[in-house]
Amino acid sequence: MRVAAIDCGTNSIRLLIADVISMGSPLGSTTYLNDVVREMRIVRLGEGVDENKAFSQEALRRTFEAADEYADIIRRHGAEGIRFVATSATRDASNKDLLTAGIHSRLGVPPEVISGEEEAALSFAGALSSVDVAENDKVLVIDLGGGSTEFVIGSRNGVDKAISVNMGCVRFTERYLRTDPPRVADITAARAEIRAVLKSVEEVIPFHEVTKIIGVAGSVTTITAHGLGLETYESARIDGAELTMDQYAAATQSLLIMTRERRAELGFMHPGRVDVIGAGALIWQEILIRVREASNGRVDTASASEHDILDGIALSLAARVTL
Repeated sequence: MRVAAIDCGTNSIRLLIADVISMGSPLGSTTYLNDVVREMRIVRLGEGVDENKAFSQEALRRTFEAADEYADIIRRHGAEGIRFVATSATRDASNKDLLTAGIHSRLGVPPEVISGEEEAALSFAGALSSVDVAENDKVLVIDLGGGSTEFVIGSRNGVDKAISVNMGCVRFTERYLRTDPPRVADITAARAEIRAVLKSVEEVIPFHEVTKIIGVAGSVTTITAHGLGLETYESARIDGAELTMDQYAAATQSLLIMTRERRAELGFMHPGRVDVIGAGALIWQEILIRVREASNGRVDTASASEHDILDGIALSLAARVTL
């Protein structure tokens, strides 16, 4: 069957059209996704939402333009089902009904404004769909978005615990990193809040049990591209790449001291991430530092995955259609 999944976040809106393939064996069946189309548009839907608690008309316009494009792509490729998922910014916006009406009229389905916990579970399913995980691994999947970050710990058997917090690259850029390049005092203040948020996360997620870290979404994959020294964005090299925490720290420091003009010149940098990648890198680095501390240095690397909540949405939609 062919499905269309749309992830509408704080910074970007992404589309995956995939053929769902189920393969049976004496031990059970396994479901795979065969990509037909992957698209991304940076629309910054959550611009100003942290402060104003509402979508701006301009942000909605950008989002609806992208939805019109996606509707045309879906029509051309066909799909047995469409699922449109909206996350952090939409949860926070008082005028989310405007988004719901606009998307429903364009795609024929209303946006599902999912909870942070469901967002985390979908990200976990997507990340593990293409990663080899040992039977005894305790995997921490981190979905670092524009408005929120999801932390999910689990194993090949599924999710153990999950939490979503209002900490993301757009939200923290708007709160702290407003100068070009960011001031040391602002970076210090951002680090302090990130660490405070991580304390609350650790009340739910046992960082000391983690044996493997997988980071998903555009901030992590972009930082990984920088850590790998890529000249252009090479998805095949980024997907599954494992870097040491020191390599990620060096990439973070490099991005934070660059001017906006210099970041825009990086061949792997999407134009829509130029302004917010510093905050994303800062959040990612602080998460890695805390997990390394909690594990007494046992966990000293992290992997990036190109497979995330979008894949999880497609898999969930396949299950619905099958039922």
